[in-house]
Amino acid sequence: MSVPVGIDLGTTNSAVAYIDGDQPRIITDSSGQNTFPSVFAVTKDGSRLVGNLAKRQMIINPENTIYAVKRLIGRRFDSEEVQEAIKKLPYRIVRGPNDDVRIELPDKIYSIQEISAAILIYLKKIAEEALQTEVHEAVITVPAYFNDNQRQATKDAGIIAGLDVLRIINEPTAAALSFGLHKKTDRATIAVYDLGGGTFDISILEMRKGNFEVLSTAGDTYLGGEDFDRRLMEYMMEKFKKETGVDLSEDKMAMQRLKEAAEKAKCDLSFTSEIEIKLPFIAMGETEPLHLNLVITREIFEDLVAALVRTTIETCAQALELAGKKPSDIDEVLLVGGQTRSPIVQREVEKFFGRRPSKNVNPDEAVALGAAVQAHALTSGGEIFLYDITPFSLGIETAGGKFARIIERNSTVPVTKTRVFTTSENDQQAVKIRVYQGDKEIAEENVFLGEFVLSGIRPAPKGVPRIEVSFHIDSDGIVNVSAKDLDTGKEQSITITSSSGLTEAEVQEMAEEAKIYELELEV
Repeated sequence: MSVPVGIDLGTTNSAVAYIDGDQPRIITDSSGQNTFPSVFAVTKDGSRLVGNLAKRQMIINPENTIYAVKRLIGRRFDSEEVQEAIKKLPYRIVRGPNDDVRIELPDKIYSIQEISAAILIYLKKIAEEALQTEVHEAVITVPAYFNDNQRQATKDAGIIAGLDVLRIINEPTAAALSFGLHKKTDRATIAVYDLGGGTFDISILEMRKGNFEVLSTAGDTYLGGEDFDRRLMEYMMEKFKKETGVDLSEDKMAMQRLKEAAEKAKCDLSFTSEIEIKLPFIAMGETEPLHLNLVITREIFEDLVAALVRTTIETCAQALELAGKKPSDIDEVLLVGGQTRSPIVQREVEKFFGRRPSKNVNPDEAVALGAAVQAHALTSGGEIFLYDITPFSLGIETAGGKFARIIERNSTVPVTKTRVFTTSENDQQAVKIRVYQGDKEIAEENVFLGEFVLSGIRPAPKGVPRIEVSFHIDSDGIVNVSAKDLDTGKEQSITITSSSGLTEAEVQEMAEEAKIYELELEV
């Protein structure tokens, strides 16, 4: 018998959970580990490694060890975030045939979805080994601020991994689900502050007797613990260069050692006020090897990352404003994601909301546990009412390339909205409806979702015809757009199918290959 699971597919680490009786439980491996590195590697002999085995060999194989792919999934190659990643990451990022992001490794060029699928297969096998049963169905979580293309790419990764993806749900919503499981008689306004390895979200939710309604969400899909690590790495490099004159930035193996040391130092500084970093033989000088020895205090670290934390607090203020709430209206603050263990994060969040965050949530496990609750409800007929929102506005391109919003960001779904437009030229008999998602004033600066043509418009001076454009988003996030000439009754519509950068045929081909790979994978 198959057991449905909830999966938190993270930037740095991932987790998987299930329902045991009526309790959500995190799944651990044979050693008791409850989270697993979101790392994939191809060794020099062509072997594929995932999770712990992949992470252990990062230092000696930096160019072929892939991490933080969640920051790349569903993005266009030319996007600012991808171009920034190309400068910083040691592995080779290349343009895919559909302007998507691919990664070149010794055995082949991989899509981001394939690498994410390898991590999902790893989690699936850990779950099957722990539960002694097959796992086919899963709810997978994503940052609340993911756009439709990023969500579709995550779903495709699940399909490639051989999973029936029951639903894609937002990470903060999942965390609130796990928190509210035994508080169904309560009524509370909850703020979920989710700072993980690569992304940041803040969501404001209302919980009423087992019903969850998202009031607002805001965030940054390119801000997380990786950036905290990077600030510390840059500090270490600067100190070393000042002392020795050697720039470590061009040495990929040295950079990987710095990254590992920075990540460990960051974690240690959550529990101690000072640590010493020792990296022997980090580089070669003119006559002898050079060593990096550095003492870092919590104060130094907090100075380095203070601007990043401030950015998250400013985003919290935006989310409250969108929800029509004040900090004093919040009854519970949940901290989710490993980076929330940093004292500076906890301190600033407490200062902003004026209350201590709840201690009833494990930041590493809450998202997976909530996803498991939803997976169980979807497969057992249980009742959980989730009223989520669309994180970005939806609209069309108008004359001059402007973006006209029809559904505003943070609208509760399902939702239907309508606006009336007109023609921009005399005797215009057809209009092209170009659909975008985003909040930029210029249409092309947003995410393009699709287009269709409404023809048969009655010839008339510009500004006279009345064209009604309607948007509808259903509970699964599917977008339908229609346009109707109110004078002639002519109508045309389109169902928006988000693009993950892969064709359906490519997804199926990758899924077949993944079946073979799954048989070989060690956990």
